Amino acid sequence: MFIYKAGVVGAGAMGAGIAQVISFSGLPVVLKDTDQERVDKGIGMIRKVYQGRVDKGKMTASEMDQKMKLVMGTTSYDDFKDCDLVIEAVFENMKVKHQVFQELEKVLPETAIMASNTSALSISQIASAVKKSDKVIGIHFFNPAPVMKLVEVIPGLQTSTETVDDAVAFVESLRKMPVRVKECAGFLVNRLLLPYLNEAAYAFQEGSAPADEIDKAMRAFGMPMGPFALLDMLGLDVCADVSMILYDSFGPRMKAAEILGEMHKNNRLGVKNGIGFYVYDESKTGDLKPTVDAIQAKTGIKGTPFSPERLVFQMINEAAFCLEENVASPSDIDLAMLAGTGYPQDKGGPLHTADAIGIDVVVEKLKEFSKQLGPRFWPAPILKRMVSANYLGQKTKRGFFNY
Repeated sequence: MFIYKAGVVGAGAMGAGIAQVISFSGLPVVLKDTDQERVDKGIGMIRKVYQGRVDKGKMTASEMDQKMKLVMGTTSYDDFKDCDLVIEAVFENMKVKHQVFQELEKVLPETAIMASNTSALSISQIASAVKKSDKVIGIHFFNPAPVMKLVEVIPGLQTSTETVDDAVAFVESLRKMPVRVKECAGFLVNRLLLPYLNEAAYAFQEGSAPADEIDKAMRAFGMPMGPFALLDMLGLDVCADVSMILYDSFGPRMKAAEILGEMHKNNRLGVKNGIGFYVYDESKTGDLKPTVDAIQAKTGIKGTPFSPERLVFQMINEAAFCLEENVASPSDIDLAMLAGTGYPQDKGGPLHTADAIGIDVVVEKLKEFSKQLGPRFWPAPILKRMVSANYLGQKTKRGFFNY
């Protein structure tokens, strides 16, 4: 099915970014929110993205005007009646998403695709609210949508093959990079990224190293920013919510570090409110040491060793679990981490990194970390099977990839 017109529900930063991407591809797009002020703010964000392109000489003012004419703001679901695809980009609350999808189903054509931009909630559960669950799919853009190339395409239990194919083709038409992901909590990128960020939080609360030293070490590894700068940028409230979803699905290995919950409770949310692991608003102060001391007194764990491998091996191990569960192929797992998180290009992604280190070395190091730091490091079963079959990576010319 060809998409002639699209819609977006939710005119916040994410929804507005998605609408801009759609209009940039030449498609008309309807952007909806609950009141006109929010709609106008969303359209203003789209105009700002285009104005940035004009200022950089990548687009003329006339071209910007043509693109802006493709964007229509609305507060009514009725304006979606001729849309072929609508993407929901409201906040992460299942009840709200159910309401949105039920309203969409009332007005959309029979053939229209209903997509969610959720970063972690179940597509199958979202689809359960509507009759045409075969037309429901996850189309997860990354923030900021105008810049990030990766888009996860996630079928639910009842999503039809036709819907999946149409969604992939739609994403490609936007000049984005679709990666098909089997439905699971956190999907692919967030499922690998959160254990990495969570391990940084464990290292911090255990006094392994200060936040700025850990950030510096991970930038030296090749990450575009350190884990604490990223946690602050994403928002500690958002990370806490995703952590709960992952823990609910995967159990103890995804147990969030205590410091994340304490910071959420103390309203240290990061950049959005001026204070997180770092201070962004000089009027806000608060030393984290008393919180860390209280956590160490409660857990009895302090002074654990820090190394970049401690964080990276969490990503490798979770990537192996994802492969075992057929969440995505090895190449798509690495591609998603390169495009979705800025994982260093020269290292090729977590599975290529494991092949370069040696799968046997990875397993032994994970076992060592498990003894030192806890069972969250216990190696994924596929890693042990690979070692027993001499699939050790580059040194035996076969691992996650062939060499």
